[in-house]
Amino acid sequence: MTMTPAAADTVRVGEDMILNMGPSHPAMHGTVKMVLTLDGETIKDMDIHIGYLHRGFEKMAEMGTWQQVLPYTDRLNYVSPMINNVGYVMAVEKLWGVEITPRAKYIRMLISELSRLTDHLTSLAAGAMELGGFTPFLYAVEAREYLYPVIEELTGARLTTSYTRIGGVAKDLPDDYERTVMKAIETMRPLVTKLDKLLTKNRIFYDRMIGTGELTREDAISSGCTGIMLRSTGVDWDLRKHQPYLAYDEVDFDVIIGAKGDNYDRYLCRLEELDQTIRIIKQIFKQMPGGPINVGDWNVVLPPKHEVYNSIEGMIAHFKLITDGHQVPAGEAYSAVEGGNGEVGFYIVSQGRGRPYRIHVRAPCFYAMGIMKKLSVGKMLADIIPTFDTLNMIGGEVDR
Repeated sequence: MTMTPAAADTVRVGEDMILNMGPSHPAMHGTVKMVLTLDGETIKDMDIHIGYLHRGFEKMAEMGTWQQVLPYTDRLNYVSPMINNVGYVMAVEKLWGVEITPRAKYIRMLISELSRLTDHLTSLAAGAMELGGFTPFLYAVEAREYLYPVIEELTGARLTTSYTRIGGVAKDLPDDYERTVMKAIETMRPLVTKLDKLLTKNRIFYDRMIGTGELTREDAISSGCTGIMLRSTGVDWDLRKHQPYLAYDEVDFDVIIGAKGDNYDRYLCRLEELDQTIRIIKQIFKQMPGGPINVGDWNVVLPPKHEVYNSIEGMIAHFKLITDGHQVPAGEAYSAVEGGNGEVGFYIVSQGRGRPYRIHVRAPCFYAMGIMKKLSVGKMLADIIPTFDTLNMIGGEVDR
């Protein structure tokens, strides 16, 4: 691993070396800094600084209306933004007591699972590249590139989608969208197979991953780890299965779990979850109900354009929602969804006005970073790279 002077400054303290890894090192996935105390190449101590990418999501959320918060959620985990969109509006609807339509539930499930594919592919790609596997990186990124146009066709954007709405979704699926999605999946699937063949039994990759970054079941639970981090230790816990939301109780899939909780287990779990996600997507299209995509209450969703332009009721309802915001009842609520990295939860507080009083996000990456030191101290310097990769830290999500 080559360190540039700007990326890793060193200071000797007695026999130990203090090394700054990041915040602009390529393996840091953005602006994260690790201050390492090394004895040779063995890590004696680690101080992680996560505050370089602080955009103030939770404070900004107090400045806009309930709907205007939505684009900020895109930027939390910008690799799977639509899961964040769904999680946020579900929290608002829970506090308000709004029940969305069956079709809206299935559409939200569909966009969440498409986002899960892009999230896992990005993690697999970065993990391969930073261990020297540039070819599998290209395979995974190319596979992801077949999905982004599908997302763009639906939402108008590749990354910052802002697709959901309080009470439903922005618009219905395009014509023949099932064929578009399945064609993209069929095209990307052989690339994932190539990645699997290149990495899973590759001796160099295996030796770098197996037994490194090992997380125990007890530590995972006590530190608040969820998602792949938790399931890789053998804990059978997935919110979609064990606390089902939307219509996840109407689709069948397996929860992929590991055994040792090491980097190799986390890699395998992500790889296998791709198949389960595709399995869910196929069932979603098969079972997709018809009907409206939004609730019919104009206090919750914007009225149709023809009503806005042709009726005084429609015009006033539109004007009130845009200027005053949704009048969410006073109270507090917490709602969570299964994100690409674990439980993405939104805790919201309302004072009965058109703007949130307080919003807090439970970001799974924040808890994963909390266990990073325990996974690294006593291990080798080079083991930081695969461990940090399989944690799949997204800087915007940590945001502290």
